[in-house]
Amino acid sequence: MKLSREVKTGIIVLTGILAFIFGLSYLKSSSLFENHKTLYAVYDHVGGIQSGTQVTINGVVVGNVVGIKFKDNKFKSVVTFSVNEGYEFSKNSSAEIYDTGIIGGKGVQIHPVFDGAPMAISGDTLKSSIKPGLTALVQEKLTPLQLKVEGAVSHADSLLINVNDVLDDRTRLELRQSIAGLNELISSFKSSADKLNTLLESNKGQLDRSLKNVDKITGNFSKLSDSLANSGLAETVANFQTTVTRLNNVLGKIEQGEGSLGKLANDEKLYENLTEASKQLDLLLQDFRLNPKRYVNVSVFGKKQKDYELPENDPAEQNQN
Repeated sequence: MKLSREVKTGIIVLTGILAFIFGLSYLKSSSLFENHKTLYAVYDHVGGIQSGTQVTINGVVVGNVVGIKFKDNKFKSVVTFSVNEGYEFSKNSSAEIYDTGIIGGKGVQIHPVFDGAPMAISGDTLKSSIKPGLTALVQEKLTPLQLKVEGAVSHADSLLINVNDVLDDRTRLELRQSIAGLNELISSFKSSADKLNTLLESNKGQLDRSLKNVDKITGNFSKLSDSLANSGLAETVANFQTTVTRLNNVLGKIEQGEGSLGKLANDEKLYENLTEASKQLDLLLQDFRLNPKRYVNVSVFGKKQKDYELPENDPAEQNQN
């Protein structure tokens, strides 16, 4: 049977349509002969997810993204994806967007949950989450460091500006002069050190003999210390301490008025009597010196003694008055 041109054209068009449908299904990783359930997830930012992006569970492809659209005027995105009906998991499972490589590819992976809740069916909305990629993590870590570096650079610029303000021409000249003076001082110290080294080298023998003498003196002091230790110096010091203790006890008793010495030291009346007696004795000796005839009357050849006449301004009489 001969087919007409119109029938051939229809067969060719139908074959093209079927080929296009199979190709599109292949590109979307879906099969026309498999049953799928349609699930949803809402994200604030889809991060580059496109229709046809693979959906995986533990790395195994189980479906693909069907479409993306805004949910409301807040521009939250609703991602629609299909999953093979043969994969069962709880409706409390979550769909996470993650980076599939360093270049920046995105994928959706389902974290299945088996908590006894009803299984997810077509039309359910799963929980959503976004896993930061390597670029986001690096940016998150580098941002604080970048801020610190920028702050340090800003402070360094301010410091350099302040240094430039301080280091004017006059200050720079004074600084150069100070450095030159410091160099001269170092040169002087070096010259002095060289002279000191020369002096030490020239008197090395005398220094050696002096050090030997010091060693001998130290040895003699050590022997003297041993001799003092062996001579009972410790016992002598102990006896001296005992004597001092006893003397302190005696002095304490005298201060308290105990014993004869204590009474003599603390009796004010006795002190006054002794003072008065000393004055009277002094007056007696003075009167004896000035008026010996009052106390000694010597008669030569039986001559009658003269009566003693009291002199004027007699010290003894004046004292009594």
